[in-house]
Amino acid sequence: MKLNYRRTFFIGLAFMSISAFWQLYDSLIPLILKNTFNIGDTWAGAIMAIDNVLALFMLPIFGALSDRVDTKIGKRMPFIVGGTIAAVISMVLLPVADNIVSLPFFVIALLFTLVAMSTYRSPAVALMPDVTPKQLRSQANGIINLMGALGAIFSLALISFLVPHTGKPDYLSIFATVAGLMIVAVTILFFTIKENEIAVEMEDDGVPEEKEKTVAGAKMEPAVKRSFIFLLASIFFWFFSYNAVTTAFSKYAQDYLGIPGGGFANSLMLATAAAVVAFIPAGFLAARIGRKKTILGGITLLFICFAVAATFSAYTPFLNILLILIGFGWASINVNSYPMVVEMAKGSDVGRFTGYYYTASMSAQILTPILSGFFLEFVGYRTLFPYAAVFMAIAFLTMSQVKHGDSKAEMPTSTIEMLDVDS
Repeated sequence: MKLNYRRTFFIGLAFMSISAFWQLYDSLIPLILKNTFNIGDTWAGAIMAIDNVLALFMLPIFGALSDRVDTKIGKRMPFIVGGTIAAVISMVLLPVADNIVSLPFFVIALLFTLVAMSTYRSPAVALMPDVTPKQLRSQANGIINLMGALGAIFSLALISFLVPHTGKPDYLSIFATVAGLMIVAVTILFFTIKENEIAVEMEDDGVPEEKEKTVAGAKMEPAVKRSFIFLLASIFFWFFSYNAVTTAFSKYAQDYLGIPGGGFANSLMLATAAAVVAFIPAGFLAARIGRKKTILGGITLLFICFAVAATFSAYTPFLNILLILIGFGWASINVNSYPMVVEMAKGSDVGRFTGYYYTASMSAQILTPILSGFFLEFVGYRTLFPYAAVFMAIAFLTMSQVKHGDSKAEMPTSTIEMLDVDS
């Protein structure tokens, strides 16, 4: 059984557009809140958590809804196309509000943008397991995450080149360019991925897990449910750790490490590029040693990097080495955690379990910007990496209790097969 690389690549375009937006959001919205509207770190963290509050409720709903709709263009595609159109219209209003220094206009535009993004994230992510046999999902998720990393690098490159080192920046060109990328990516996805045709093709090919499909809503076995709860807890804690860093890093780099303008984006690009290199190998590593061991290795690496980074009080080139290692560690976690979630799902509940995955991650991302922002504002920016290290250690403990969802992928038998792209 071989992965259809061509199909997986095109499906990854949806995740690329999503990641490009969120990288832009995490990098520039905190700077706008701080530098334009003079909002403190605690309240800025609360505003940054709005997207996750919305997602906490909307992602499971739209994931489950996309399981049950049936249209001429498929189950997931209506949500992906409609959500993207709404998002790109509203997101270009954010830099306009920044330029005219209107906080009410900014908050309204932000709310519309975040609602639009929440309507299609679960359907976009659920599209991959819909068309991929479970043994190959870690490898497919590696490609999906690689595409997402490319989207993030695109946004970071724009920030690095277009944000000046001095003076008030105009972010309109950056937001408009990312919006254009989102439109192009989803347009290509729409014309290359025909959901209904692929569903018929998979039935004709006799894909094993499609034959094992059970009725939506079937109950989990108690042992599997216990593992599932610990897995969701692990997802919560490693996002509690990692998102604190990603949300605050632009401010941390400028105010604490002394990196001017958009220079912080160069450092983040190293971490993202490392993840690009590691995403596919992380899927293959999981095929050999298992998803759980690969994730635990990634958690350990992140803990060590965060603990070492906590000792820095100014920029040093060694930070770039740590960021590269952080990229490797995050890839090991990110590639394999979602396939573990859907591995425990019943066949027709993939969208709902995708919603559970995002509920866990978004719950963490609601709380951690506020809590970490409180420490940044009232204790000091030196608390950022120790904070991240503590919660990554907790994630290791909960992940060690997960006993299910570790199906090993089928490895290619030759290098040629690894490079083969099914038509």
